[in-house]
Amino acid sequence: MATPADLARQLLQRAADDEAAANAMLNVGSVTDAIVGFHAQQGVEKSMKAVLAANGVEFPFTHDIDDLVALCTNAGHPLPGDLRDVDRLTGYAAAARYGAEDPELVDRETALRWVTAAVAWARGIVPAGDRPAGGWVAQSPAARAGR
Repeated sequence: MATPADLARQLLQRAADDEAAANAMLNVGSVTDAIVGFHAQQGVEKSMKAVLAANGVEFPFTHDIDDLVALCTNAGHPLPGDLRDVDRLTGYAAAARYGAEDPELVDRETALRWVTAAVAWARGIVPAGDRPAGGWVAQSPAARAGR
């Protein structure tokens, strides 16, 4: 069974993967805004859940960014100002999965800026450590690419 620290690092790695996906698709015209928004939403959600796990805070199965913001704030880790209004990404969680209309809630660049900021914020809180049970360590997309 994974420890809270292992879970936190795994979630942070997955958040970084979603950040990398959003970044890779940013300028691909055949990829809809909903898909970029979905990966940004997922990266933000997983970043917050990583912070919560690292602090031993149980969190619900939810895609609601606003609910997670409240949990992080109550745990003593409020989001930084550059993530103000990040809850606008919540609509992308269901739209991309269930074929709803593209919600057009934020532009691609804003979505990418938010997920990048969320991953960086979580990296400053989630302790680095040995490889978790899953075998990976959270690192930036650039580091994984050898840059």
